[in-house]
Amino acid sequence: MAKRCVKVYPLFERFWHWGQVALIMVLLFTGLGLNGVHGLLPFGPAVMLHTVAALVLLGLWIFATFWLFTTGTWRQFIPKIEGMIAVARFYAYGVFKGEEHPYEKIFWRKHNPLQAATYFGLKWFVFPAIWTTGIAYLTYNLWAGSVEAPVTWITVIANLHLLAAYVIAGFVIVHVYLLTVGHGFRSHVAPMITGYDTIDLTPEQEAYLETNEPGRLRPAE
Repeated sequence: MAKRCVKVYPLFERFWHWGQVALIMVLLFTGLGLNGVHGLLPFGPAVMLHTVAALVLLGLWIFATFWLFTTGTWRQFIPKIEGMIAVARFYAYGVFKGEEHPYEKIFWRKHNPLQAATYFGLKWFVFPAIWTTGIAYLTYNLWAGSVEAPVTWITVIANLHLLAAYVIAGFVIVHVYLLTVGHGFRSHVAPMITGYDTIDLTPEQEAYLETNEPGRLRPAE
């Protein structure tokens, strides 16, 4: 295995990532306002901004899902048990002792086992929960007359939506915190801006990239 500086995050993946960041921040800000945590926006504009941001994010997620499956990138998010305990131990204990991260990023596996498991849970459980409850909340007037005790239903839907939102907020906080450990915040964030990261390549992968996709390689920094 040789360490090379490789473009591992294509343009769309970076756009998808930062688009999500911006839209989720808008949704958290407006959502907290709608729940009475702050009064920085009037209720009407907050509802409108929250709804528009949610619909744009839903559209982005749909397109990103299509991209993940057509490019085969979805395989990056399949969790593996192997190495998960070592990574969990590092984050819980080893990072405070100055230990090196036990996972070495490779070409076809950008995410460590704990990251992959976290993203898998978000994409298959938390995100669908917030989509379905949000759409149900938004279309309340369309279905309220066809169910018994609609007030009970909307209360349950609202609380599930809020719970999913808090899970996402917790993920954002932990995600930002973990960017500060190891080699530092800048080294973690830079690849998602430039697309390039230093990873391990097998001789076969290195030869393939040099022959077929030389633009994805650049001199190591």
